Amino acid sequence: MRLQSGQTVGRYEVLESIGQGGMSESYRARDRESGQTVVLKVPYASIIGDPAAFGRYEREIEIGRRLVHPHIQRVLDTGRLEDGGTPYIVTEYVEGEPLRSYMHAQAPLPADEAVELARQLAGALQACHSQGVVHRDLKPENVLITPDGQLKLLDFGIALLRGARRLTWSRLSSSAGTPDYMAPEQIRGERGDARTDVYALGIMLFELLTGRVPYEGDNPLAIMSQHVASETPSLQSANGRLPAALGQIVAKATRRDPAQRYQSAAEFERDLKRWRSLDPHLYSWPQDRHRMRELPPALKIAGAVALVLIIVVIIGFLAQLAVIWR
Repeated sequence: MRLQSGQTVGRYEVLESIGQGGMSESYRARDRESGQTVVLKVPYASIIGDPAAFGRYEREIEIGRRLVHPHIQRVLDTGRLEDGGTPYIVTEYVEGEPLRSYMHAQAPLPADEAVELARQLAGALQACHSQGVVHRDLKPENVLITPDGQLKLLDFGIALLRGARRLTWSRLSSSAGTPDYMAPEQIRGERGDARTDVYALGIMLFELLTGRVPYEGDNPLAIMSQHVASETPSLQSANGRLPAALGQIVAKATRRDPAQRYQSAAEFERDLKRWRSLDPHLYSWPQDRHRMRELPPALKIAGAVALVLIIVVIIGFLAQLAVIWR
C-alpha cells in the first residue's frame, strides 16, 4: 500500500517518501502529538502475500523493540494501517547521509577516523548480539552518518533472532545480503553468528582505510568465491602507509575460519580502542597470504583444484535460486 503526502496513519502525518528498501517503503512523517519527525515504514503488498518474507518483516519489528543503543536506529512505535492487516513500524528520524555516500566522497579516511567509525559499529553490534540478534547484512548502505560523525545502524530485514523459527527467503537479491561483505559461512548457506557480523565489519574497516573492498570481480559469483577460497589481502598491500597493527586487526576480523576471528564484537571493539599500543605481530598466522607463496607446487595444485570445486558448488547453489536464511 503506497501512502500519499498529507495522509494520516494513526497519530502520524505522512510528509514524503524517502526511499525503498528490500521489504518496505519508508516515509518521513510527523508525530501529530509530539511534533517529532519520524520514519514510517510500510511493507510492500508482495511481502504481505509471501509468508516467509512477511515473517521476516514481523521479525524486524520484534528485533526493533529489543534494541536500544545510541548507534542503532530506535523503533518508537508500531501499529496497523486502516485495512486492519498491514503492520507499520515507526523509527527515529536520523538527520544524516548513508555511509556509502560519505565513503564515496571521503575514502580512504584517516586512520583515526576510520577506526572511530568502526568502533561505533562494533559497539552497536555488541548490543545486538547481547539480545540474540545477528544483523547479517552489515554494509555502508545500512548505516547513516550524522553531520557530527555519529553512526546509526539500521535495516534488520534479514537479521537472525536467536530462538526464532526458521524462515526461507525464496530469491537471491541485494536485499538478502551483499557479496562484498558476506562471510564465507554465510555464502555456504550456514546460519551465521556474531562472528559473521565481525567479518562484515572487518571488510568495512578495510574499505574505510583503503577506499576499496578487498575482493573485486565482474559478477557476484567471482566475489563470493574469493571470500570462500582465500584469506583477505593484507591491508598494507592496498596502502603501504597504514600501520601494521591495523593490518593485523583487519586480518583477524576477516579470517575465513570463524574460530580464528574475534569471537565477539566486544573483542573487536577492545582492540580498536587500543590499536596504537598493539604489537603489530600479535595476530600473525602462518596461513597469511604472503606466506602462501612459499607452498610446494603440489599443494598449490591441490589448492587450485579445491578452488574449482568450491566454485562449482557455488554455481549449483545459485542455480537453485534458493537461499535459506534461518
